[in-house]
Amino acid sequence: MFTGLSWLALEAKYLEPAAAFYEGELGLSVCERGPREVVFAAGETDFVLRRPDDLPRGGLHTHFAFSIPETEYDDSWDRLDDEYDLEEAQFGPARSLYLYDPDGNCVELGQQDVAGPGIDGIFEVVLEVESLERAREFYEDLGFETVDTGENRKRVRLHGPMALELWEPHLGIADARGGVHVDLGFETDDPSAALAAVRDRIGSLERETEEQIVVRDPDDHVLTFTSQ
Repeated sequence: MFTGLSWLALEAKYLEPAAAFYEGELGLSVCERGPREVVFAAGETDFVLRRPDDLPRGGLHTHFAFSIPETEYDDSWDRLDDEYDLEEAQFGPARSLYLYDPDGNCVELGQQDVAGPGIDGIFEVVLEVESLERAREFYEDLGFETVDTGENRKRVRLHGPMALELWEPHLGIADARGGVHVDLGFETDDPSAALAAVRDRIGSLERETEEQIVVRDPDDHVLTFTSQ
C-alpha cells in the first residue's frame, strides 16, 4: 500500500543545537530552514526537526535508524567515538552504532546496502504503543508485514517502506525508548484506500484532500498518506 517513507519529524526544543548536531556531526544536508522547522535530506526521505509551538509537534525520545554504507561504518565510529558514548550492536553481518541527539532521541547508524556517501535513508522507526496487538493489526491493515516478535513480548517488528518497530513501554538497546506523538509521512498511490483500510480505528481524521490525508493512529502518532 505504501511505496515509500516521505518524512520523519522529531521535536526539537531548540532548533539551533539540534540542527548543528545533524548537520555538523552526522553530515546531513539542509533542504529548508525556517523559524519553526529545519528539513534535511536523508536519502529520499525528509528528516524534519520541529519546534513544539504548533501541531503536529514531532516525536519525542524517538529511536530511529539511518542507513549508511557498510564501508563507512568504521570511519563513522572513529569520528564520533571521542565525543559521544557510543554503543554497538550486531545484526547478522551488519553492525549498528547508537548515540543520542541533544533532545534525547536515540539515533542509530546502521550498515545497509546503500550507495551513500554518508547517511542515505531511514531504515527503521520505533513507536511506543499501549497495546501491541491493536497496533500490529492497525499497521498490518496498512500493508506492513509482521516479521518478528520480541522474546519479552514487548515489541513487534514489521516491514513496509521501512522497518517499523512497535514497543510497549520499555528500554531497548542503548536504553532507547519508542517515540511518542511521532509524525510520519507515507507515499502511496491511493491515500483514500489507506484511509479506508483503517478508518474505523483511527484516533482522529485531521485533514482529507485528494492528494493528502492526515490521521492520528490509536496511539496518537500522526500519519500522513500522500500521493506526492
